[in-house]
Amino acid sequence: METTKKLVELFKKDSILIISGVLAAISCFFVKPDSGYIGYINFRVLAILFSLMLVVSAYIRIGTFDFFTNKLLGKIHSEKYVSLFLVILAFFMSMLLTNDVTLVTLVPFALNVLKAFKDRRRTMYTLILMTVSANLGSMLTPIGNPQNLYLYTEYHISLLDFVKLMLPYSTVSLILLVVSVMILNKTDKTIGTAVTEEVTAPKPGLLIVYTILFTVCLLTVSNIINFGVMLGVVAMAILIFDRKAFIGIDYGLLFTFIFFFVLIGNLGRIDIVHDTLSRIIEKNVTLTAVLASQFISNVPAAMLLSAFTKKGPSLLIGTNLGGLGTLIASMASLITYKFYNKGKKEGEHYLLAFTVINIIFLVLLVALYVVLPN
Repeated sequence: METTKKLVELFKKDSILIISGVLAAISCFFVKPDSGYIGYINFRVLAILFSLMLVVSAYIRIGTFDFFTNKLLGKIHSEKYVSLFLVILAFFMSMLLTNDVTLVTLVPFALNVLKAFKDRRRTMYTLILMTVSANLGSMLTPIGNPQNLYLYTEYHISLLDFVKLMLPYSTVSLILLVVSVMILNKTDKTIGTAVTEEVTAPKPGLLIVYTILFTVCLLTVSNIINFGVMLGVVAMAILIFDRKAFIGIDYGLLFTFIFFFVLIGNLGRIDIVHDTLSRIIEKNVTLTAVLASQFISNVPAAMLLSAFTKKGPSLLIGTNLGGLGTLIASMASLITYKFYNKGKKEGEHYLLAFTVINIIFLVLLVALYVVLPN
């Protein structure tokens, strides 16, 4: 009984990891392990993802984001503009820190700040829009979320082409977010300060070191530095300056990528599966990706569908827009839900509001996709 309970808890905690592992294992019965398996693994994606998570973990441990956010919030004395600030901050932070890291970092801080509102509904709307903002802001850069990094590398998309492709969607998204904050905060109240406690400034020396390491990661994404060199430099530097930063890495995500690499590689070698799914998906890659993301989330959808289409840009748009919709469309959305609903019984209200707001954003951005030249 106790073992079953632990397995259920493990599945709830990281269901995508477990499902991808099981599917990868099953696929091995259809394509027996051989020397071709090593070719499945995209080591560049894994190295960049690992290094970025490591540097961001180190940044978080010295209080970088809490400090600068506190400084900026101390200058705002309006409930409406505190909400707007948090939503816009999530949008731009996610471009560099990924959507899930942004929410893990920002949501607990926001919950503390939003206590000044004394209005649970306004707090809920702010957190939902922050989540939407993180999912949409992250789509502008290759490092904004895991599926972007994977598709950027897998389809050899140039950085300029990537940004040009996603810029219309990001621009419209930002406008929609600002309008949404204003609509959901029709009334406004003046507050003394949104900052509830002083935060110690990060040590300048460590801040400089981690910024250099982050720059090395960006240069690797831009194909200027070899990923092996980057991995060695980042790992060695963090070992020297703060080895506990290794604890902050999402190793489950890395293993999920490895399992999907194996699954995708094997599916690609089963001709009947590959040919059948390719014909179905090619009818409209973007809308297929949006739909698939609603049920399996956008990171697995990106990796899975990439085995059956050569239309990387269409898949990129679809999986980014597909992060909107259901709560599991982007696994990052679960982060906010868990923080907000911790110890409370307001899940149904949150889910209803979250779904309605997400569907409105999804419909508007899919409409933009339809009218833009493709």
